[in-house]
Amino acid sequence: MTQDTEKTTHFGFETVPEAEKAGRVHGVFTSVASKYDVMNDVMSVGVHRVWKDAMMDWLAPRDGQRLLDVAGGTGDVAFRFLKRAPAASAVVLDMTESMLIEGRKRAEAEAMSDRLDWIVGDAMALPFEDNSFDVYTISFGIRNVTRIEDALGEAFRVLRPGGRLMVLEFSQLPNPAMQWAYDRYSFNVIPRMGQVIAGDSASYQYLVESIRKFPDQERFATMIRQAGFAQVKYRNLTFGVAALHSGWKI
Repeated sequence: MTQDTEKTTHFGFETVPEAEKAGRVHGVFTSVASKYDVMNDVMSVGVHRVWKDAMMDWLAPRDGQRLLDVAGGTGDVAFRFLKRAPAASAVVLDMTESMLIEGRKRAEAEAMSDRLDWIVGDAMALPFEDNSFDVYTISFGIRNVTRIEDALGEAFRVLRPGGRLMVLEFSQLPNPAMQWAYDRYSFNVIPRMGQVIAGDSASYQYLVESIRKFPDQERFATMIRQAGFAQVKYRNLTFGVAALHSGWKI
């Protein structure tokens, strides 16, 4: 008699075989792609833009750098990076082609086309050579990866020595009362918004649940260090609703 050793992971609050998660996440973002940017504005009351600007402030893009923005979706982070460093270049990678298609429709994409590439790919198996990029960013995407450790390992591999990792992700509020209030908003309001705006409450229910399953700030910082990065630090945004994590490949 053989023992079933199939590995499992979480899809929101649901336990699923690892082999299924990527496909289900792909389904979520395919479903919401056309309304993704609108929903980001509505859900965060526009604050996600402030968070991404804070990311750029800490990152301080420089001309000549090559950026890889993983789970880059519709290009928000890459556009910001290239606006601040007009002589830099960027690659937006996402496993959901429909998200990239939406990004290419944006006016910034046409204006920056000579410095910007769009590639369908997997964060856990990047289609790039070692030591290929100066900066690796991932925003609101790493919590959707099946094996976060593999994604961080790939980030370390493709960065050049002296390269920088920066992760923007929803996190945990250190104040229990504030976390309780935020949970009430997240679970009761966001899926309903998803139904009204995107015609899809289930996908936004998953997204809310995935935030609660993601490691807190200290645990995630430890995972980054274990992937090989040095000088790992984090900054809370909006009391910890989101957090920026930074690390260097030394």
